[in-house]
Amino acid sequence: MEQSSGRGLVAIPLALIVVITVVDIRSPADVHLGPLLVIAPALTASFSGPRLTAAVGALAVAAQAFIAVLHGGLTTTNHISQIIALFVLSSLVVFVCYVQERRARELSRARSVAETAQRVLLRPPPRRIGPLRVAWLYLAAEDETQIGGDLFAVARSEDASTRVIIGDVRGKGLASIGEASVVLGAFREGAHRYATLPELTAALEVSVCRDLEDVADTRNDPGEHFITALVLDIPDDDSPIELINCGHPPPLLLHDGKVTVLQARHPIPPLGMCALPASSHRPDPFTFECGDILLLYTDGVIEARSPAGAFYPLADRVASFPTSSPDTLLHHIHDDLLAHVGDQPADDAALLIIERTASHHLHRPHFTRPADGHHRLSKGPALPTEG
Repeated sequence: MEQSSGRGLVAIPLALIVVITVVDIRSPADVHLGPLLVIAPALTASFSGPRLTAAVGALAVAAQAFIAVLHGGLTTTNHISQIIALFVLSSLVVFVCYVQERRARELSRARSVAETAQRVLLRPPPRRIGPLRVAWLYLAAEDETQIGGDLFAVARSEDASTRVIIGDVRGKGLASIGEASVVLGAFREGAHRYATLPELTAALEVSVCRDLEDVADTRNDPGEHFITALVLDIPDDDSPIELINCGHPPPLLLHDGKVTVLQARHPIPPLGMCALPASSHRPDPFTFECGDILLLYTDGVIEARSPAGAFYPLADRVASFPTSSPDTLLHHIHDDLLAHVGDQPADDAALLIIERTASHHLHRPHFTRPADGHHRLSKGPALPTEG
């Protein structure tokens, strides 16, 4: 596609045609600078489309013919050869420019389709849902795409609470989207249908075990297919949240400037393993007070490596960032993660940050955080998101 800025730059190849033509005319008869005219269409192709490149190429051929007229006529073998060579080279440049423009259009369409698929599949969470403020970030590892095998969703239940899921399909990129869609579809169907978190998680397991093989890319990836996931129920009041960990990295809780790793005491295998009965799904309660922030993430975040091979120390870094809002915290993590890696992460990476804001304060039993998951980090030394 020809850009307006490219139209301004066209003065450069046009000036080159004029300069080369004048210098060639004023040079001795045995000096031939006309072949240098091919620089003009080649330069035009670097910033413009095939039409403007073809026009500049035609001017270059016309300039070569003008030189030939002044240096012995168009019928000499040397001049005819130069004109033909310049025409062929200019045509090749125009063809390459056409192919590049066509590929750019295809990539643009693919990117548009990927963005649409992301909106349909992920359905970015609202910035506020109930008493919660939400921010999120998705980094896809697959080039030219906006979506991969990581997933998250937020939905309201029938009992004045918010259900949350974040998960990670084994594998990455476009090949894992089908598997992610199975989990997200089952979650959205069951989030408001099932009264308890174990019932919801069991329904997810049934759906994944039934449908995973139908959508998994078993031809290119014949190995085991499963999805790690965290499933949470967050009441609107100050009741403890409930969490079931299906083989996923544990979330982080930010409370009074300290970071706690919420290790589940009753973890279960990833979804799709079809290993345990529903009766074994036992939620873990955790305190989540007004002003606290939950940080959910996929392993693409904590396994992102620096050029020296070091993993990204998420918990340590989060403890050093200001946490005035989910957006601010997400901005710091995003910038710091990219600085750590030096480029885009090699794996899909997703972050979901949830803050509890003021709500009705009811007297409820207070659950303490499990001692085996209580890691206090010392205090040390953020891209607002869409959604």
